[in-house]
Amino acid sequence: MRHFLESGKRICILKRPTSRIDRIRDIADRISFYEIPTGSMVPLLIEAQAHTVIHCATDYGRRDVPVTEIIEANLLLPLRLLEASSSTALRTFVNTDTLLDKRINHYSLSKRHFREWLENFSTPPVRCNIALEHFFGPGDDRTKFVTKTITELLDNQELIDLTPGEQRRDFIFISDVVEAFKCIIDFADHAQEGYYSYEVGGGQTTEIREFVSLVKKLVGNKLTKLNFGALPYRNNEIMESRVDLSALRDLGWWPKVSLVEGLRQTIEGERNL
Repeated sequence: MRHFLESGKRICILKRPTSRIDRIRDIADRISFYEIPTGSMVPLLIEAQAHTVIHCATDYGRRDVPVTEIIEANLLLPLRLLEASSSTALRTFVNTDTLLDKRINHYSLSKRHFREWLENFSTPPVRCNIALEHFFGPGDDRTKFVTKTITELLDNQELIDLTPGEQRRDFIFISDVVEAFKCIIDFADHAQEGYYSYEVGGGQTTEIREFVSLVKKLVGNKLTKLNFGALPYRNNEIMESRVDLSALRDLGWWPKVSLVEGLRQTIEGERNL
């Protein structure tokens, strides 16, 4: 968002009445905010003179959230925007997706369902799906795996229960994700009509056991016991991530921030909160 403002783009944010804007408070006066309407999205898109929609709203389904709320955020809200696009000048719809298997949980299932709708819609002219691997960075939601692990280690928590940790994940730093979005949106501005699919990751996998041990070392924690094997794997757990970066490579994108450097920046950011 900051990047697009700096490049001269006009930013409009669609939000709920309860949405928090703490992380962007310093730039809020340069952004137009709209409440999610109960009816048609068409008047809102026309008033905002929207050219591109970047759908980032996500409900992960944590803390026993009702399934209907997950579906509302991950499926129905973006579907309403897609429907409205046929009556507006909207050219590009960019969807933020996940590489998780749809059988993992309600979150991944709802994301998969919307991806299929996006692929089969005929409007807007350019539709881009961006499936992300495990991204992280300073100031992220503290219920997410990387930030939760870092904060627990910074707090010298006595014990952290974990799965056996043999699954391998592809971690990517947030600045590389932002660059990927920028690259795709620049391409979409003059792309031919159609549906485009991209996967975003760091390009290599790391075992969870190794990852958590690395975080502990970088934090400088010598007190916390990492209790690997205390938790079971999820049903349908993916044991090794596979990310296809070929479509993004064709656009000239490549991740620049190493895992260690990204973790150092994230740890420093959490220390300063």
